[in-house]
Amino acid sequence: MQPTQKSVYIALLAAQATVIAIIESFIPNLFAFAPGAKLGLSNIITMVAIFTLSKRDAFRVVTLRLLLTTILTGTVSTFLYSFAGSYLSFIGMVLIRYLGPKRVSFVGISVSGGVLFNIGQLIVASVIAGSFTVMLYLPILTFSGMLAGIVVGMIANYMMQNIASIEKIQSQDAQMDALSQAWYQAQQ
Repeated sequence: MQPTQKSVYIALLAAQATVIAIIESFIPNLFAFAPGAKLGLSNIITMVAIFTLSKRDAFRVVTLRLLLTTILTGTVSTFLYSFAGSYLSFIGMVLIRYLGPKRVSFVGISVSGGVLFNIGQLIVASVIAGSFTVMLYLPILTFSGMLAGIVVGMIANYMMQNIASIEKIQSQDAQMDALSQAWYQAQQ
């Protein structure tokens, strides 16, 4: 992939994730037992970025999505929560991906991302509240993060298996990465 093509691909992924996040903000809470919990459907795009781009470029996608979503729909406080959740989730998913396709699935990676996103948000809430009693909400958010992660992981897995152009447009960095190739071979 040429540098211009890669830039366009990164921008398209960030735009898709932003649009998905904005649309999701209009959907009523599906987790009645966990106020504030969402499916996190924009993580589908994060998963695609992790598997088709270098870590640095996937990080750019997450950063662009975070900034665009905050500018278009958020406030400073939502930025803080999303910042902590997004980056902790991203780092966790990238690290868990290193376990390889024989030890963890797309769904497993996605579930870890959903749970870590909620942990990141609770850490920020604890700092803002000045009390770690906010962490008592962790079991409920962990459960909702697991449910959301399963849905997101299944969709991402479907996309990676059934959209032929994904493997073709992956960046040169991802094509040369032995771990990425192991994941692609496991999908076939």
